[in-house]
Amino acid sequence: MAKLAFLGLGVMGAPMAGHLAAAGHAVTVYNRTAAKAEAWVARHGAAKAPTPRAAADGAEFVMACVGNDDDLRAVCLGEDGAFAGMAPGAVFVDHTTVSAAVTREMAGAARDRGLGFVDAPVSGGQAGAENGVLSIMCGGAAADYDRAEPVMAAYARICRRLGESGSGQIAKMMNQICIAGLVQGLAEAVRFGELAGMDGRAVVEVISQGAAGSWQMANRHETMLDGRYDFGFAVDWMRKDLGICLATGDEIGAPLPVTALVDQFYKDVQAMGGGRWDTSSLIARLRGPQG
Repeated sequence: MAKLAFLGLGVMGAPMAGHLAAAGHAVTVYNRTAAKAEAWVARHGAAKAPTPRAAADGAEFVMACVGNDDDLRAVCLGEDGAFAGMAPGAVFVDHTTVSAAVTREMAGAARDRGLGFVDAPVSGGQAGAENGVLSIMCGGAAADYDRAEPVMAAYARICRRLGESGSGQIAKMMNQICIAGLVQGLAEAVRFGELAGMDGRAVVEVISQGAAGSWQMANRHETMLDGRYDFGFAVDWMRKDLGICLATGDEIGAPLPVTALVDQFYKDVQAMGGGRWDTSSLIARLRGPQG
């Protein structure tokens, strides 16, 4: 069992940190909103700290799951950042979906301090985090990954190192590119069926067992049919992720026409007031004002 810190207790981070505590690790948590940390400690009986640096003091591993590039810099760097509290040889594991550029920046800063750094974005959504069955895509030095992998196993269905620093983030971009097209295709199919007078649930029961089947179809067709979006992965976060994909595509010369189109569709959903809706809310723009 290891002495750990976990930074960021959102819908993903809180259950992930909970799995670490349940596995017997000594966990200290930090969250920007202190009330969330207090509630987590009341539930799991671990410790909380007022700053990332204090949480990281003496930790063998520091895990983070925050919001974006700037949030990651904020918890890593500066007088109160985690790097300032970590001892040489400790490993920072970043589960945030961020740009590969900031990952390499933070990995370099960690290396300068004698620290390990693994970029380890996750896929599987809130349910995957709560059930401990996330897919984890990792980049970084093999030695750092090998040390961190048994710890991440507490909430992983699969965990793989895919290359050097930034590789995990590139893999997550590929994941989000795939999801964007799948969700839009599912939304169009469901709306098509509605307008044609079909029983959507009955149709999906059949087609999900064939070549059209996907996680999105299995887990999101019913909520699309019901027009229920008050859960899951928020449109605001998906647009953040797709923005990273599109910017990286421009940098490396990779055309992403479908991704760019779906990003604009999500912009339409935001304009409808759906920024915090689940990504399956793409169907709302196809239905019009009634959503």
